[in-house]
Amino acid sequence: MKKALTVAVALTTSLALLSACSESGSQESSPSAQGTQAISDDQVTPAGEFPITKEKTTLRVMVKGSSIVENFATNEFTKWLEEKTNIHIDWEVAPEKTFAEKLNVSLASGDYPDVLLNMNVSQVQQSIYGKDGVFLPLNTYIDKYGVEMKKMYEQVPYVKDLITLPDGKIYSVPQVNECYHCSLGQKMWIYKPWLDKLGLKVPETTDEFYQVLKAFKEKDPNGNGKADEIPLVGATNGPSSTLDLFLTSAFIEKDFNLKFVKDGKVQVAYNQPEWKDALKYLHNMFAEGLISPQTFTQDRNQLKQMGMNPEIPIVGAVASQNQTVFVDADNERFKDFVAVPPLKGPTGIRSTAYNPYAVSSGQYVITNKTKNPAAAFRLADLLLSEEATLRSTQGRPGQEWVRPEQGELGVNGKQATWKPIATFGKLQNIHWAQAGPSLRTNDLRLSVAADPKNSLELVLYNETKKYEPYKTDPSKIVPPLFFTNEQAEELSSLEKTITDYRSEFFAKTVTGSLDVDKEWNNYLSTLDKMNIKRYLEIYQQAYDQFKSKK
Repeated sequence: MKKALTVAVALTTSLALLSACSESGSQESSPSAQGTQAISDDQVTPAGEFPITKEKTTLRVMVKGSSIVENFATNEFTKWLEEKTNIHIDWEVAPEKTFAEKLNVSLASGDYPDVLLNMNVSQVQQSIYGKDGVFLPLNTYIDKYGVEMKKMYEQVPYVKDLITLPDGKIYSVPQVNECYHCSLGQKMWIYKPWLDKLGLKVPETTDEFYQVLKAFKEKDPNGNGKADEIPLVGATNGPSSTLDLFLTSAFIEKDFNLKFVKDGKVQVAYNQPEWKDALKYLHNMFAEGLISPQTFTQDRNQLKQMGMNPEIPIVGAVASQNQTVFVDADNERFKDFVAVPPLKGPTGIRSTAYNPYAVSSGQYVITNKTKNPAAAFRLADLLLSEEATLRSTQGRPGQEWVRPEQGELGVNGKQATWKPIATFGKLQNIHWAQAGPSLRTNDLRLSVAADPKNSLELVLYNETKKYEPYKTDPSKIVPPLFFTNEQAEELSSLEKTITDYRSEFFAKTVTGSLDVDKEWNNYLSTLDKMNIKRYLEIYQQAYDQFKSKK
């Protein structure tokens, strides 16, 4: 119990840093027994037929909270889903900032729901809790009821391999999002009107970026006669809003997970000399008041309050995957923020992290608490349909999105298949704001109408083109890796400690509470004591296994 409450593990399969936990206590039921028993006791209609259950069925679902979803229980998409399926959802909303801790505590205590939705359950967790029978294997349900899952396998063939654990079992329904701007999502946005007013160009190097921020601070670009400008700011959560992502890529080439492969060996970026150089660069800017201290404490809601300051623009540059994190897409400031291309660092490095893997595993996990797992799976399968995908990510047809007129072209230059008519990114109660399983192929995403006046996808597509020439060489990226149960359990006792310490050291050295020159050797020594060598050995073993299959 104590171990499970204190340990979290990074989600390597989706190449994004996400928390997880270690093994809880033993369970009485086995995965195979659960799967076999459940499939023989199904209480659902035939595959593809609706409603899913003839009698009203209730599922307890834990979901990660969203700053732009008002209420999952009264949400319009939830209502549509319940009416179509005859399945009522009893919601438990985990706090957006601390959802991982909530998940850890729930699993450790045994007080977990029927379904975990959008809780980013890692492959390591799936392995540990699948082995213990807490999570149910879905293979038999996919075979019997997976109408949309099977379509997904056909459209995106690599998905099946990426969600199947080494024991051959599948424990989660994924989200597939072949999102071009997300694959190069570690961006920096800058307020172009301030550049224009001061006669400056979009920076191309780390030194130019420093000079621009300095001008933002000292030359009153918003023209109100007050020193209220915030040159650079980020947040502690949200899509790529932390400063250890974009700016460090001017010093060292890395992947989304702060790892890289060199000469066939898996390494981490944050114990390299170049990382120290990046810390010194960031500290110098912080010391001159160019980086907001709130960057290291605020969440994305507070970041958006800065970006949407009603009186006058106060933010100059923001670390974020896209502008909607800090300003509404229908706000006049939205298109005035342009992407800063990857910066050229002092040694000539110019790179941006690239994530070629469009699969987020662990988006929908069924536990052994559910009395009707077949119904729970069929609900997840429905979420992968095009209709449910558009409803859960955009809203209602005819109200938040429409079918375009014949001849109206999409971002891909072909006949558009859908067109948003509502602004994404605002607090609403219409859709789930991309939470949970969905199937957004490249074809679907880029078939959105390329309306210059109302196309977030078009704007992000064009801005992301700036990053394309500098993306990390795929051969240097640590791919989605699978771990044995033994490796997963060992990783679970290593990774949270290392990640927490690395994050703490980053914040303290940038803000100046620690001197990076004086503390660097102690930092490396502490990482060694935390057994980072063994941590990398486990990754290396899994990486070698991955390569052997090629």
